Amino acid sequence: MSEITAKTPWKNSMGDIPMHLDYFQGTMFERIESVAREYPNYIAFDFMGRTTTYRQMIAEIERCAKALKTIGIRENDKVTIAMPNCPQAIYLFYAVNLVGGISNMIHPLSAEKEIEFYLNESESVLAITLDQFYDKFERIRQNTKVVNIIIASVKDALSKPIRAGYMLTAGRKIEKIPADAPVLMWKDFLRLSRSCYYKSYKVPRKSEDPAVILYSGGTTGTTKGIVLTNGNFNALSQQLAATNPMLRPGDKMLAAMPLFHGFGLGVCIHGMLSNATRCILIPRFTPKSYAKQITRKKCNFIAGVPTLYEALLRLPGMEKADFSSLKGVFSGGDSLSIELKKKFDKFLYEHKAVIQVREGYGTTETVTACCLTPPHMHKEGSIGIPFPDTYIKIVEPGTDRELPFGEEGEILLAGPTVMKEYMKHPEETAQTLRTHADGLTWVYTGDLGTMDSDGFVFFRGRAKRMIITSGYNVYPAQIENILDAHEAVQMSCVIGVPDAYKMHKVKAFVKLNAGYQPSEETRQSILDYCAKHVAKYAMPYDVEFREDLPKTLVGKVAYRVLEEEEQAKTGQAG
Repeated sequence: MSEITAKTPWKNSMGDIPMHLDYFQGTMFERIESVAREYPNYIAFDFMGRTTTYRQMIAEIERCAKALKTIGIRENDKVTIAMPNCPQAIYLFYAVNLVGGISNMIHPLSAEKEIEFYLNESESVLAITLDQFYDKFERIRQNTKVVNIIIASVKDALSKPIRAGYMLTAGRKIEKIPADAPVLMWKDFLRLSRSCYYKSYKVPRKSEDPAVILYSGGTTGTTKGIVLTNGNFNALSQQLAATNPMLRPGDKMLAAMPLFHGFGLGVCIHGMLSNATRCILIPRFTPKSYAKQITRKKCNFIAGVPTLYEALLRLPGMEKADFSSLKGVFSGGDSLSIELKKKFDKFLYEHKAVIQVREGYGTTETVTACCLTPPHMHKEGSIGIPFPDTYIKIVEPGTDRELPFGEEGEILLAGPTVMKEYMKHPEETAQTLRTHADGLTWVYTGDLGTMDSDGFVFFRGRAKRMIITSGYNVYPAQIENILDAHEAVQMSCVIGVPDAYKMHKVKAFVKLNAGYQPSEETRQSILDYCAKHVAKYAMPYDVEFREDLPKTLVGKVAYRVLEEEEQAKTGQAG
């Protein structure tokens, strides 16, 4: 690589955070194995009443690796993991890494056809899921290259008293898997480890070797597999430690963000296990269970999307909750409105926390976060400054022409967490990853933002979420920020609706706060408020009240669902 000449205006805003780090050269398993050697008796994770130490975790991962080798998993084989946040998912994830395979991470609640797509796109030869999802896999199995399906059960990972309760409640609803089903039950799979005759079941792999496939719409909105390396995940874990100097071995992270998402896997699991911290695994998220675990386990770190923090604000019975144990609260995955940040910071203060929400930003093409508000300073509306060895620049969209400070353009990212490629999409890879004269390979994010002279980045919205109405550009995120500040509004989503005259007109969907009724009076009050803050051409022509707004699998507001509904309506009208 030629010498890096990229600008770093954030250099003087870093405080105690170093600009550069020395990165671990090895696999993800080797990284957590080195931690386990140093802290064998520290707790790696808690799961519904049962704790597992680092020493126990490594032993289980090695058992799994031997079993994988016994059933024929070879270097570069793809293994699909469709699991919630539970011990078996963690063991298998690192075991696949240990035998040189690649983990294909998917949502267990995906529809059958989606699962079929993920299995075929990755050419997976093995899949693991929970007993309750077996039917979906069985129905599409013959259309894939999957040779084996491993079936795990939540009950296998529970402590005895909790297992008894589980079998009387949720466990009762799970249909029994037929005795002759062509699957490997988790316990039988583990027994195969005894038959591992390979002297070395560990396959040597390098930092730059592919290790994980995560899925994203990429910059064009079509589902693609993002290929990430050992080095991508290990670099992220070291960057997290560097940007959070208060992080200590033994600290507790509430791991509710799902494993199949970069935020959940990269920050809440690998980022924590690589730093000798303790993950509180939440298999099924509800705001109530989340809030209970923060206080019960005295968590030090929590990470989530803005809708999670919005939900916590609405939760009854929180008056006496004590959040004094918190050292870090991170928001990412979606834009956190200035209004919601103010509300949640006040909520934290009222519940004895001495810190505020720190907003970050990232893309799955860089595992997840690559930019974060530093602990010592913040700027209103900013998503922070780049991580060590990470570079951000704002360019004229689609070009390499860097824009002056304060001018809006496309956000570009470079650094050690940048993906290897989009799987089977070389043209899109070439379009998204481009090497510039400064010697760096940049990710073209398709996101819009600005940077100030201190290197702080301000997110302005996704380029593909721009509404063009009568020739004017309207950014939904900006109008949502305004709507969310209205006293009656709990949450909003703004979309463009096809219009014969304007091309698109602006429509707002609103979920009201408790105590407000969906009436003409409320609608008019919101529109009058908007008229004060929004240019005439960007004004919503209508406000539709909803009891709830649709969410994506990771809890963001699913604006595309609303767009499709409106398109269907206009199609029928036409």
